[in-house]
Amino acid sequence: RLYTPLELSFSASKLRNMDALSKSDPMLVVYTKMDGRLEEIGRTEVILNSLEPLWITKAMINYQFEIVQPLVFRIYDVDTKYHNTPLKTLNLAQQDFLGEAFCNLSEIVTKFNHSLTLNLRNGSGHALQGTVTVHAEETASSRMAVDMQFHCLNLDNKDTFSKSDPFLRVSRLSESAVAIPICKTEVIKNNLNPVWRPITLTSQQYSSKDDPLLVECFDFDASGNHELIGSLQTTIAQLENLYNSKAGANFYSHKGQKKLKGQLFLDKFQEKVQHTFLDYISSGFELNFMVAVDFTASNGDPRVPQSLHYIDPSGRPNSYQQAILGVSEVLQFYDNDRRFPAWGFGAKIPRGSVSHCFNLNASTNDCEVVGVEGIMSAYSSTLYSVSLAGPTLFGPVISKAAEIASHSVQYGNNKYFVLLIITVCNIYPHVTSVQKFYPSIVVCRMELSPTSKKQKILL
Repeated sequence: RLYTPLELSFSASKLRNMDALSKSDPMLVVYTKMDGRLEEIGRTEVILNSLEPLWITKAMINYQFEIVQPLVFRIYDVDTKYHNTPLKTLNLAQQDFLGEAFCNLSEIVTKFNHSLTLNLRNGSGHALQGTVTVHAEETASSRMAVDMQFHCLNLDNKDTFSKSDPFLRVSRLSESAVAIPICKTEVIKNNLNPVWRPITLTSQQYSSKDDPLLVECFDFDASGNHELIGSLQTTIAQLENLYNSKAGANFYSHKGQKKLKGQLFLDKFQEKVQHTFLDYISSGFELNFMVAVDFTASNGDPRVPQSLHYIDPSGRPNSYQQAILGVSEVLQFYDNDRRFPAWGFGAKIPRGSVSHCFNLNASTNDCEVVGVEGIMSAYSSTLYSVSLAGPTLFGPVISKAAEIASHSVQYGNNKYFVLLIITVCNIYPHVTSVQKFYPSIVVCRMELSPTSKKQKILL
């Protein structure tokens, strides 16, 4: 998974005082919820005699955009007799419980300053005195990257009737000396003194400036059996020194047995801070979520359990409901008003003909519904009011979504539009039985240029 390392810091205010002759000695424990289970990810230090603690100890967590990451924060008043007990071995059941709070990690990172204040509650969910504030910050190292441009001189020729077609591959060496490829250049045809286009390595790829890297130069072969021209072991720090000295580093033969005449040079070495997804979100950039559902007859009769649109009386969500929930529960936190345009297509609507773009809420004027619950409710109601038909046409829905996105650009809004199309897909074209149809997802990103007013739709 792609992720962004975050550092969580904590403070609390107006905590309950559980001590008779002094103030509480609070400590915070943070958990993440995995498959319904709480998994502890960190504990702060104990702050003596304070109802307004500002803890120093941080907690580390990897932020992943594509999943919901529930967090639980619990605050305890640590009894005096346990102050010399190591925090990790402290029995929480023996401490006074001051309250707990819940949120999703995305609720923190979408705030302007990445800070969220939550009211404390007891174990039964009733409000208690006090609040906890959580602040998320990207670690500096996670934002660093290096732009580099390489060239080589005097490479060995591995071809008989022409010159080698060299390219570079950069790998990170693990603790067990296993080479993990992280980047490669393009192939330069018929050249023993190649100059490659610049490459970028992020700190997540190279880990540390002093961690070992392996740079290998290969002679490209269309069969995939690329022949090694030479290799060398280095680090980002050593590559920086190589650039500053304007010197070259010699390649070595397989397993470093022989020093070769071919040398590696750096024409560019530039460290930079990369703007991340969280930078855009915290600066006011907003995601707008739109959804369109396939109501063509290829889904099968909704009254039949084999249909993808079948509503199970037991309450078990069908395939469409699962897809709606899976995506919208993630994206909803990035949409400020949580009002989502929702359409259907491929059905015969009441007192009308087959429509390839109709409002899921049955309104003639407004296509928006409120929250994930609004999408689910509108979907269920539509199933009972339309007749499944066809054919499957995406064009009208995409055009409507693009129109909404275009209006946003005209008003200078910083928005990124995501259109989710949930449609049936027959993975066995030669089989016509409805059991062989499965729901598939098409995501359209509306990329808009404020200057040219042009739009680009990517499927």
